[in-house]
Amino acid sequence: MIDFRKMDEIREEELSRHKISKIRTLKVRNRYHRLNGKNAFRGEHGYGEEFMVKEIFTDQGAKGWGLFAGRPCRVDQRADSLLIGRRVSDIFDTAKGVTEKEALEYDFALHDLAGNILNVPVFRMLGAEGSNPIACYDGAILMDDLSPDGKPGGLSKILEECRIDYGMGYRDFKIKIGRAPKWMGWKNGLKRDIEVTRMVRGRYPKAKLMVDANSVYSLEKMLEYVKEVADCDLYWIEEPFVENRDANRRLRDFLNEYSPQTMIADGEAEPDVPFLLSLVEEGILDVIQMDIAGYGFTAWRQLLPVLAEKKVKISPHNWGLKLKTHYTAALGAAYTHMPTVEGVLDETEGVNFEEYYLYEGKMTVPDLPGFGMELEWGLEV
Repeated sequence: MIDFRKMDEIREEELSRHKISKIRTLKVRNRYHRLNGKNAFRGEHGYGEEFMVKEIFTDQGAKGWGLFAGRPCRVDQRADSLLIGRRVSDIFDTAKGVTEKEALEYDFALHDLAGNILNVPVFRMLGAEGSNPIACYDGAILMDDLSPDGKPGGLSKILEECRIDYGMGYRDFKIKIGRAPKWMGWKNGLKRDIEVTRMVRGRYPKAKLMVDANSVYSLEKMLEYVKEVADCDLYWIEEPFVENRDANRRLRDFLNEYSPQTMIADGEAEPDVPFLLSLVEEGILDVIQMDIAGYGFTAWRQLLPVLAEKKVKISPHNWGLKLKTHYTAALGAAYTHMPTVEGVLDETEGVNFEEYYLYEGKMTVPDLPGFGMELEWGLEV
Protein backbone atom coordinates (compact mmCIF):
# COMPACT_ATOMS: atom_id res chain seq x y z
CA MET A 1 0.00 0.00 0.00
CA ILE A 2 1.27 3.48 -0.91
CA ASP A 3 1.96 5.64 2.14
CA PHE A 4 0.65 8.97 0.82
CA ARG A 5 1.54 10.79 4.04
CA LYS A 6 5.15 9.69 3.69
CA MET A 7 5.10 10.69 0.02
CA ASP A 8 3.86 14.18 0.95
CA GLU A 9 6.68 14.49 3.49
CA ILE A 10 9.24 13.57 0.85
CA ARG A 11 7.76 16.06 -1.60
CA GLU A 12 7.72 18.84 0.99
CA GLU A 13 11.34 18.16 1.85
CA GLU A 14 12.32 18.38 -1.81
CA LEU A 15 10.39 21.63 -2.30
CA SER A 16 12.06 23.07 0.79
CA ARG A 17 15.45 22.70 -0.90
CA HIS A 18 14.43 25.25 -3.52
CA LYS A 19 14.33 28.99 -2.92
CA ILE A 20 12.81 31.35 -5.46
CA SER A 21 15.65 33.32 -6.98
CA LYS A 22 14.08 35.19 -9.89
CA ILE A 23 10.68 35.92 -11.42
CA ARG A 24 10.17 37.14 -14.97
CA THR A 25 7.01 38.76 -16.33
CA LEU A 26 6.44 38.03 -20.00
CA LYS A 27 3.90 39.32 -22.49
CA VAL A 28 2.53 36.59 -24.77
CA ARG A 29 -0.28 36.61 -27.32
CA ASN A 30 -2.60 34.07 -28.84
CA ARG A 31 -4.19 34.05 -32.28
CA TYR A 32 -7.53 32.47 -33.04
CA HIS A 33 -8.00 30.46 -36.21
CA ARG A 34 -10.67 32.91 -37.38
CA LEU A 35 -12.48 36.07 -36.38
CA ASN A 36 -14.53 35.08 -33.36
CA GLY A 37 -17.77 36.99 -33.53
CA LYS A 38 -20.60 37.90 -31.21
CA ASN A 39 -22.19 36.25 -28.23
CA ALA A 40 -25.40 37.36 -26.52
CA PHE A 41 -23.94 40.54 -25.00
CA ARG A 42 -20.54 41.18 -26.60
CA GLY A 43 -19.56 42.17 -30.12
CA GLU A 44 -16.71 40.69 -32.12
CA HIS A 45 -14.29 38.83 -29.87
CA GLY A 46 -11.54 39.43 -32.41
CA TYR A 47 -8.50 37.42 -33.44
CA GLY A 48 -6.76 36.97 -30.08
CA GLU A 49 -5.29 38.93 -27.22
CA GLU A 50 -2.13 39.73 -25.29
CA PHE A 51 -1.77 38.36 -21.79
CA MET A 52 0.87 38.00 -19.11
CA VAL A 53 2.65 34.94 -17.80
CA LYS A 54 5.08 34.52 -14.94
CA GLU A 55 8.24 32.42 -15.11
CA ILE A 56 9.68 31.44 -11.75
CA PHE A 57 13.27 30.25 -11.19
CA THR A 58 14.86 28.65 -8.11
CA ASP A 59 18.38 28.68 -6.78
CA GLN A 60 18.64 24.97 -7.63
CA GLY A 61 18.05 25.54 -11.34
CA ALA A 62 14.37 24.60 -11.52
CA LYS A 63 11.77 26.72 -13.27
CA GLY A 64 8.06 26.81 -13.92
CA TRP A 65 5.70 29.14 -15.68
CA GLY A 66 2.02 29.90 -16.01
CA LEU A 67 -0.75 32.35 -16.74
CA PHE A 68 -0.65 35.25 -14.30
CA ALA A 69 -3.90 35.76 -12.40
CA GLY A 70 -6.01 34.78 -15.41
CA ARG A 71 -6.24 38.24 -16.91
CA PRO A 72 -4.43 40.66 -19.23
CA CYS A 73 -2.37 41.78 -16.39
CA ARG A 74 -0.72 44.67 -14.65
CA VAL A 75 2.99 44.47 -13.89
CA ASP A 76 3.68 44.67 -10.16
CA GLN A 77 7.31 44.08 -9.21
CA ARG A 78 6.38 44.51 -5.55
CA ALA A 79 4.36 41.30 -5.75
CA ASP A 80 7.39 39.49 -7.18
CA SER A 81 9.59 40.80 -4.38
CA LEU A 82 7.33 39.18 -1.77
CA LEU A 83 8.25 35.77 -3.16
CA ILE A 84 11.94 36.22 -3.93
CA GLY A 85 14.10 34.33 -1.42
CA ARG A 86 11.25 32.21 -0.06
CA ARG A 87 11.30 28.42 -0.06
CA VAL A 88 8.82 26.89 -2.44
CA SER A 89 7.47 24.79 0.43
CA ASP A 90 6.61 28.00 2.32
CA ILE A 91 4.04 29.01 -0.30
CA PHE A 92 3.06 25.74 -1.96
CA ASP A 93 1.78 22.41 -0.66
CA THR A 94 1.46 19.51 -3.11
CA ALA A 95 -1.68 18.32 -1.31
CA LYS A 96 -3.40 21.74 -1.35
CA GLY A 97 -1.81 24.08 -3.88
CA VAL A 98 -0.81 27.67 -3.12
CA THR A 99 -0.92 28.31 0.63
CA GLU A 100 -0.22 32.05 0.89
CA LYS A 101 -2.61 34.76 -0.31
CA GLU A 102 0.14 36.91 -1.83
CA ALA A 103 1.16 33.98 -4.05
CA LEU A 104 -2.26 33.11 -5.47
CA GLU A 105 -1.70 35.19 -8.60
CA TYR A 106 1.19 32.81 -9.38
CA ASP A 107 -1.11 29.79 -9.05
CA PHE A 108 -0.37 28.13 -12.39
CA ALA A 109 3.34 28.96 -12.37
CA LEU A 110 3.79 27.49 -8.89
CA HIS A 111 1.96 24.29 -9.81
CA ASP A 112 4.16 23.97 -12.88
CA LEU A 113 7.28 24.73 -10.84
CA ALA A 114 6.44 22.14 -8.17
CA GLY A 115 5.75 19.54 -10.83
CA ASN A 116 9.08 20.24 -12.50
CA ILE A 117 10.98 20.08 -9.20
CA LEU A 118 9.34 16.77 -8.29
CA ASN A 119 9.37 15.42 -11.86
CA VAL A 120 5.64 14.71 -11.66
CA PRO A 121 2.71 15.89 -13.83
CA VAL A 122 0.28 18.19 -12.05
CA PHE A 123 -2.61 15.79 -12.66
CA ARG A 124 -0.67 13.01 -10.90
CA MET A 125 0.15 15.38 -8.05
CA LEU A 126 -3.63 15.74 -7.66
CA GLY A 127 -4.27 11.99 -7.71
CA ALA A 128 -4.93 11.18 -11.39
CA GLU A 129 -8.39 9.77 -10.66
CA GLY A 130 -10.11 11.39 -13.63
CA SER A 131 -10.15 10.67 -17.36
CA ASN A 132 -7.13 10.93 -19.64
CA PRO A 133 -7.78 11.45 -22.47
CA ILE A 134 -10.80 13.53 -21.53
CA ALA A 135 -13.73 14.62 -23.70
CA CYS A 136 -13.23 18.13 -25.11
CA TYR A 137 -15.89 20.11 -26.96
CA ASP A 138 -15.63 22.94 -29.45
CA GLY A 139 -16.45 26.17 -27.62
CA ALA A 140 -15.93 28.49 -30.59
CA ILE A 141 -19.26 28.37 -32.44
CA LEU A 142 -20.33 31.95 -31.87
CA MET A 143 -22.93 34.05 -33.69
CA ASP A 144 -20.94 34.31 -36.87
CA ASP A 145 -24.16 34.34 -38.86
CA LEU A 146 -24.33 37.94 -37.57
CA SER A 147 -20.60 38.75 -37.85
CA PRO A 148 -18.69 40.63 -38.99
CA ASP A 149 -20.91 43.69 -38.86
CA GLY A 150 -20.09 44.77 -42.40
CA LYS A 151 -20.78 41.41 -44.02
CA PRO A 152 -22.54 38.89 -41.78
CA GLY A 153 -21.73 35.28 -42.58
CA GLY A 154 -25.28 33.94 -42.54
CA LEU A 155 -26.39 30.50 -41.42
CA SER A 156 -24.00 28.70 -43.77
CA LYS A 157 -21.10 30.22 -41.81
CA ILE A 158 -22.13 28.28 -38.69
CA LEU A 159 -22.01 24.94 -40.49
CA GLU A 160 -18.74 25.88 -42.19
CA GLU A 161 -17.13 26.54 -38.83
CA CYS A 162 -18.46 23.27 -37.39
CA ARG A 163 -17.01 21.44 -40.41
CA ILE A 164 -13.60 23.06 -39.99
CA ASP A 165 -13.50 22.38 -36.26
CA TYR A 166 -14.63 18.78 -36.79
CA GLY A 167 -11.62 18.43 -39.07
CA MET A 168 -9.40 19.67 -36.24
CA GLY A 169 -10.58 16.80 -34.05
CA TYR A 170 -13.67 18.11 -32.25
CA ARG A 171 -16.76 15.93 -32.18
CA ASP A 172 -19.00 17.91 -29.80
CA PHE A 173 -20.15 21.51 -30.13
CA LYS A 174 -21.37 24.35 -27.93
CA ILE A 175 -23.29 26.97 -29.86
CA LYS A 176 -24.16 30.46 -28.72
CA ILE A 177 -27.80 31.44 -28.45
CA GLY A 178 -29.35 34.71 -27.25
CA ARG A 179 -29.46 36.76 -30.42
CA ALA A 180 -32.24 38.73 -28.77
CA PRO A 181 -32.57 41.28 -27.35
CA LYS A 182 -29.18 42.88 -28.18
CA TRP A 183 -28.78 41.89 -31.83
CA MET A 184 -32.30 41.05 -32.96
CA GLY A 185 -35.86 41.44 -31.70
CA TRP A 186 -37.23 38.55 -29.68
CA LYS A 187 -39.42 37.18 -32.44
CA ASN A 188 -36.62 36.89 -34.99
CA GLY A 189 -33.85 36.28 -32.48
CA LEU A 190 -35.59 33.34 -30.84
CA LYS A 191 -36.50 31.96 -34.26
CA ARG A 192 -32.85 32.15 -35.34
CA ASP A 193 -31.60 30.49 -32.14
CA ILE A 194 -33.99 27.61 -32.75
CA GLU A 195 -33.03 27.40 -36.41
CA VAL A 196 -29.30 27.28 -35.66
CA THR A 197 -29.77 24.63 -32.98
CA ARG A 198 -31.81 22.39 -35.24
CA MET A 199 -29.44 22.95 -38.16
CA VAL A 200 -26.32 21.88 -36.24
CA ARG A 201 -28.12 18.91 -34.73
CA GLY A 202 -29.27 17.84 -38.18
CA ARG A 203 -25.73 17.94 -39.54
CA TYR A 204 -24.15 16.27 -36.49
CA PRO A 205 -26.69 13.82 -35.12
CA LYS A 206 -24.19 12.00 -32.88
CA ALA A 207 -22.55 15.06 -31.32
CA LYS A 208 -23.01 16.19 -27.76
CA LEU A 209 -24.69 19.50 -28.47
CA MET A 210 -24.61 22.27 -25.88
CA VAL A 211 -26.08 25.78 -26.02
CA ASP A 212 -24.96 28.88 -24.10
CA ALA A 213 -27.31 31.84 -23.61
CA ASN A 214 -24.92 33.99 -21.54
CA SER A 215 -27.80 34.70 -19.13
CA VAL A 216 -29.85 36.91 -21.48
CA TYR A 217 -32.98 34.76 -21.74
CA SER A 218 -35.98 35.19 -19.49
CA LEU A 219 -37.50 32.06 -18.02
CA GLU A 220 -40.51 32.32 -20.30
CA LYS A 221 -38.41 32.68 -23.46
CA MET A 222 -36.18 29.79 -22.38
CA LEU A 223 -39.18 27.51 -21.90
CA GLU A 224 -40.37 28.48 -25.37
CA TYR A 225 -36.94 27.71 -26.81
CA VAL A 226 -36.70 24.34 -25.02
CA LYS A 227 -40.11 23.24 -26.28
CA GLU A 228 -39.08 23.96 -29.88
CA VAL A 229 -35.77 22.04 -29.65
CA ALA A 230 -36.88 19.25 -27.31
CA ASP A 231 -36.11 16.61 -29.94
CA CYS A 232 -32.54 17.91 -30.42
CA ASP A 233 -31.23 15.96 -27.42
CA LEU A 234 -29.29 18.90 -25.95
CA TYR A 235 -26.46 17.83 -23.66
CA TRP A 236 -26.72 20.94 -21.54
CA ILE A 237 -28.08 24.48 -21.47
CA GLU A 238 -25.48 26.90 -20.13
CA GLU A 239 -26.28 30.16 -18.36
CA PRO A 240 -29.93 30.27 -19.43
CA PHE A 241 -30.52 33.31 -17.19
CA VAL A 242 -28.98 34.79 -14.05
CA GLU A 243 -29.04 32.06 -11.39
CA ASN A 244 -32.36 32.10 -9.59
CA ARG A 245 -33.67 29.27 -7.45
CA ASP A 246 -37.31 29.51 -8.53
CA ALA A 247 -36.51 30.02 -12.21
CA ASN A 248 -33.97 27.21 -12.21
CA ARG A 249 -36.46 24.90 -10.55
CA ARG A 250 -39.14 25.71 -13.11
CA LEU A 251 -36.69 25.15 -15.96
CA ARG A 252 -35.57 21.83 -14.45
CA ASP A 253 -39.19 20.70 -14.12
CA PHE A 254 -39.88 21.73 -17.70
CA LEU A 255 -36.80 19.87 -18.94
CA ASN A 256 -37.86 16.80 -16.99
CA GLU A 257 -41.05 16.81 -19.05
CA TYR A 258 -39.71 17.73 -22.47
CA SER A 259 -35.98 16.89 -22.49
CA PRO A 260 -35.07 15.01 -19.29
CA GLN A 261 -31.53 14.14 -20.38
CA THR A 262 -30.55 17.81 -20.78
CA MET A 263 -28.43 19.25 -17.98
CA ILE A 264 -28.29 22.84 -16.72
CA ALA A 265 -24.79 24.32 -16.39
CA ASP A 266 -23.96 27.61 -14.69
CA GLY A 267 -21.59 29.53 -12.45
CA GLU A 268 -19.18 31.19 -14.88
CA ALA A 269 -19.88 34.83 -14.05
CA GLU A 270 -19.37 36.25 -10.53
CA PRO A 271 -20.03 32.87 -8.93
CA ASP A 272 -21.68 32.49 -5.55
CA VAL A 273 -20.30 29.01 -4.92
CA PRO A 274 -22.37 28.12 -1.81
CA PHE A 275 -25.53 29.13 -3.69
CA LEU A 276 -24.50 27.08 -6.73
CA LEU A 277 -23.87 24.05 -4.55
CA SER A 278 -27.25 24.47 -2.91
CA LEU A 279 -28.86 24.38 -6.36
CA VAL A 280 -26.94 21.20 -7.15
CA GLU A 281 -28.05 19.59 -3.89
CA GLU A 282 -31.65 20.48 -4.69
CA GLY A 283 -31.34 18.81 -8.09
CA ILE A 284 -31.97 21.96 -10.11
CA LEU A 285 -28.41 22.57 -11.35
CA ASP A 286 -26.25 19.84 -12.85
CA VAL A 287 -22.83 21.30 -13.75
CA ILE A 288 -20.87 24.13 -12.10
CA GLN A 289 -18.49 26.19 -14.22
CA MET A 290 -16.36 28.75 -12.37
CA ASP A 291 -13.56 30.01 -14.64
CA ILE A 292 -10.38 27.97 -14.26
CA ALA A 293 -8.28 31.14 -13.94
CA GLY A 294 -10.72 33.69 -12.56
CA TYR A 295 -11.75 31.33 -9.76
CA GLY A 296 -8.31 29.78 -9.53
CA PHE A 297 -6.67 26.39 -9.83
CA THR A 298 -5.94 26.21 -6.11
CA ALA A 299 -9.51 27.28 -5.28
CA TRP A 300 -10.82 24.46 -7.47
CA ARG A 301 -8.45 22.01 -5.78
CA GLN A 302 -9.65 23.00 -2.34
CA LEU A 303 -13.25 22.55 -3.43
CA LEU A 304 -12.76 19.13 -5.04
CA PRO A 305 -13.07 16.98 -1.88
CA VAL A 306 -16.49 18.49 -1.15
CA LEU A 307 -17.54 18.10 -4.78
CA ALA A 308 -16.26 14.53 -5.01
CA GLU A 309 -18.21 13.48 -1.92
CA LYS A 310 -21.40 14.79 -3.53
CA LYS A 311 -20.41 13.61 -7.03
CA VAL A 312 -20.87 17.13 -8.40
CA LYS A 313 -20.19 17.53 -12.12
CA ILE A 314 -17.85 20.36 -13.07
CA SER A 315 -16.66 21.89 -16.32
CA PRO A 316 -14.72 25.12 -15.66
CA HIS A 317 -15.12 28.01 -18.06
CA ASN A 318 -12.04 28.43 -20.32
CA TRP A 319 -13.00 30.94 -22.97
CA GLY A 320 -10.21 33.06 -24.41
CA LEU A 321 -7.11 30.86 -24.18
CA LYS A 322 -6.23 27.32 -25.20
CA LEU A 323 -3.82 27.52 -22.27
CA LYS A 324 -6.88 27.48 -19.99
CA THR A 325 -8.28 24.46 -21.85
CA HIS A 326 -5.08 22.60 -21.00
CA TYR A 327 -5.15 23.62 -17.34
CA THR A 328 -8.74 22.39 -17.12
CA ALA A 329 -7.89 19.15 -18.91
CA ALA A 330 -5.18 18.55 -16.28
CA LEU A 331 -7.76 19.12 -13.55
CA GLY A 332 -10.14 16.76 -15.35
CA ALA A 333 -7.45 14.07 -15.48
CA ALA A 334 -7.45 14.26 -11.68
CA TYR A 335 -11.17 14.66 -10.89
CA THR A 336 -13.70 11.92 -11.66
CA HIS A 337 -16.79 14.02 -12.32
CA MET A 338 -15.74 16.31 -15.18
CA PRO A 339 -17.80 15.13 -18.18
CA THR A 340 -16.14 17.38 -20.77
CA VAL A 341 -13.73 20.32 -21.20
CA GLU A 342 -14.32 23.56 -23.09
CA GLY A 343 -11.95 23.70 -26.04
CA VAL A 344 -10.51 27.00 -27.26
CA LEU A 345 -9.05 27.13 -30.77
CA ASP A 346 -5.86 29.16 -30.86
CA GLU A 347 -2.13 29.16 -31.41
CA THR A 348 -0.17 30.79 -28.61
CA GLU A 349 3.01 32.44 -29.83
CA GLY A 350 6.08 31.40 -27.89
CA VAL A 351 4.39 28.41 -26.23
CA ASN A 352 4.90 24.80 -27.27
CA PHE A 353 1.94 22.75 -26.16
CA GLU A 354 2.05 20.14 -28.90
CA GLU A 355 2.19 17.33 -26.32
CA TYR A 356 -1.48 18.06 -25.65
CA TYR A 357 -3.39 16.65 -28.57
CA LEU A 358 -7.00 16.29 -29.61
CA TYR A 359 -8.20 13.18 -31.40
CA GLU A 360 -11.78 12.09 -32.04
CA GLY A 361 -13.12 14.59 -29.52
CA LYS A 362 -10.76 13.72 -26.67
CA MET A 363 -7.85 15.70 -25.27
CA THR A 364 -4.76 13.83 -24.04
CA VAL A 365 -2.88 15.40 -21.14
CA PRO A 366 0.84 14.57 -21.43
CA ASP A 367 2.54 12.51 -18.76
CA LEU A 368 5.24 15.17 -18.37
CA PRO A 369 6.38 17.19 -15.34
CA GLY A 370 4.25 20.18 -14.36
CA PHE A 371 1.61 21.08 -16.91
CA GLY A 372 3.70 19.62 -19.74
CA MET A 373 3.92 22.83 -21.78
CA GLU A 374 7.12 24.66 -22.70
CA LEU A 375 7.48 28.43 -22.68
CA GLU A 376 9.93 29.18 -25.48
CA TRP A 377 9.79 32.96 -25.63
CA GLY A 378 7.83 36.05 -24.75
CA LEU A 379 8.34 39.81 -24.49
CA GLU A 380 9.78 40.58 -21.09
CA VAL A 381 8.11 43.57 -19.42
